[in-house]
Amino acid sequence: MATFRNRKGRWQARVQIKGHAALSKTFINKVDAERWARQIEVEIQKGGYTNLVLAERTTFAEIIERYITEVLPTMRGGKADFIRLKALARRPIAKLNMVALTPQKIAQHRDERLKEIAPATVIRELSYFSSIITYARKEWGININNPVALVTKPKNPQGRCRILDAIETNALFEALKPTGRRSIWILPLVKLALETAMRRGELLGLRWEHIDLERRTIFLKLTKNGTSRTVPLSTYAVQILAEMPRNIDGRVFPVTHEVVSQAFNRARKQAGVKDIRFHDLRHMAITKLAEKLPNLIELSAVSGHKSLTMLKRYYHPSAEQLAEKLG
Repeated sequence: MATFRNRKGRWQARVQIKGHAALSKTFINKVDAERWARQIEVEIQKGGYTNLVLAERTTFAEIIERYITEVLPTMRGGKADFIRLKALARRPIAKLNMVALTPQKIAQHRDERLKEIAPATVIRELSYFSSIITYARKEWGININNPVALVTKPKNPQGRCRILDAIETNALFEALKPTGRRSIWILPLVKLALETAMRRGELLGLRWEHIDLERRTIFLKLTKNGTSRTVPLSTYAVQILAEMPRNIDGRVFPVTHEVVSQAFNRARKQAGVKDIRFHDLRHMAITKLAEKLPNLIELSAVSGHKSLTMLKRYYHPSAEQLAEKLG
């Protein structure tokens, strides 16, 4: 049953039903308090009541911060996501409590962000939102429906197809040579990325015990898609690794994601190479490997793609090469 009492000019409604935790809420007038109490009683009796108290008391920023602290350290690539999620926790939408986080608010955030960043980045942010909210519902008792599911995502842009020609590649290599204050690790990192099609995270997580130069293989225990993979090495890839210095802590490339990004961007500008990202090296490598491995099953075993649809996004043969094969 419901009880009501006036406290300092406001009406507090309290609903107590056997077998359920007591619920209370404060209103400006008694009519609203009575209306709320009747609605709660009906919903509980019908078995359709959802307790939103915790969701009302918790902001989206608090949920993001808890996710960063408790979940992110257990995830592959968590270090790269840390900066992005910290930035999202400072956005205006993060100040809302979880009940106020409606599809309309998510859509408003989407439209505002589309004025600032690329559609692909907005899609990634919405994916972050959805994952965090879903985890909070399952693990932390935040009883709300996922509002992201009701929001239209921006149109997925066409996959990038940036392939450096020989002149651009040589210019980039020249700008990465370890002279002066330049790192000795970035040039072999870039060359190995082009030769193996390995992801940046896979390369930076590589340790010498993972490498067998005699068998010409690299064993990756855990990759982005959640499985292990053995990467075959070309003769040139073996040469790159054999000529590298050994770091005392066992890492092949003892540098961070941030150091790689800064060094790569500096070299790109110095070389005059426009519109190139480190991840484009993977596209280039897979395209080159496809010339040697026309069998897509073999190619996907090297690249680590489970889906041939995803592999197709990375494989960019030239029309001239295909015309030569046609005869």
